Amino acid sequence: MLQSMASSRCMRMMDKNRPAWYFAFLMVSYVLYLVFGAVVFSSVELPYEDLLRKDLLELKQSFLNEHQCMSEEQLEGFLERVLEASNYGVSILNNASGNWNWDFTSSLFFASTVLSTTGYGHTVPLSDGGKTFCILYSVIGIPFTLLLFTALVQRIIVYVARRPVLYIHLHWGFPKHIVAIVHAFLLGLITVTCFFFIPAAAFSILEGDWNFLESFYFCFISLSTIGLGDYVPGEGYNQRFRELYKLGITCYLLLGLVAMLVVLETFCELQELKTFRKLFYVKKGKDEDQENIMEHDQLAFSSISDQVATLKEEQKLNEPFVALHPVKQVLARPINS
Repeated sequence: MLQSMASSRCMRMMDKNRPAWYFAFLMVSYVLYLVFGAVVFSSVELPYEDLLRKDLLELKQSFLNEHQCMSEEQLEGFLERVLEASNYGVSILNNASGNWNWDFTSSLFFASTVLSTTGYGHTVPLSDGGKTFCILYSVIGIPFTLLLFTALVQRIIVYVARRPVLYIHLHWGFPKHIVAIVHAFLLGLITVTCFFFIPAAAFSILEGDWNFLESFYFCFISLSTIGLGDYVPGEGYNQRFRELYKLGITCYLLLGLVAMLVVLETFCELQELKTFRKLFYVKKGKDEDQENIMEHDQLAFSSISDQVATLKEEQKLNEPFVALHPVKQVLARPINS
């Protein structure tokens, strides 16, 4: 009997703290996912890095053997300076000398990557004034961008998600949750086609040394705001219509980010995902429920008080000599009025 009582108590404790156990499982799963990614990346990329290091060391040694008048320290200093400039987007190669990083279209492209938090890192401010302005510009611009994107998504999703689902549900009689799921997947498929596959094919044509996989990789890294910066369009030698090309890429990034947010919001509104997310939420206690009720009552009382004050002012203006009872009028008024 004691054993059954203990087991029932354990079951009640488990059921009471179920969101906490789900959250702990979520945290452990995320840490394991990070470790899994680190193991895979290390095992896949480390051999290529080791091979590249060996090739560079052999090339360096071969250069020193052919040019014995130059010491290794001089070559190290030269390479260090070149690599430092390359990190700032400045190259000494002949095929890159004609591309300026801070003309208007390139600066516009840089501003869009900063405000959208993509941040490729291939071009960065060099001067102290530019770095200071970048900080101030980002502090104001990033929340401004999030506000704009949120407002756009809330308006777009009404026409591309909610109304179509409701129309099909009401006119064709299909269950609403089934229609929402099918619609979400179709919207995701259309978005992937229009903002991943088609642009990837275009980039593979416009960028001479990019294949389709590299172009698709750039689209995904950009629209997911990861922004590694290993592939940046419009930086090739003698890029035709470079200014117009940079402007088009800027528009593509901004429109693509809005489309991605619309798709994510559409999936987040699915009832199945809402139910799944609730597994990890902390249940509200009685104190929080009472506080919410008190806040609701205070808001209701304040709204009634505002209506009373408004009616009093109207009565003073229109009928100053007639004594009315505005409180009774407000309380007797229907709720929806």
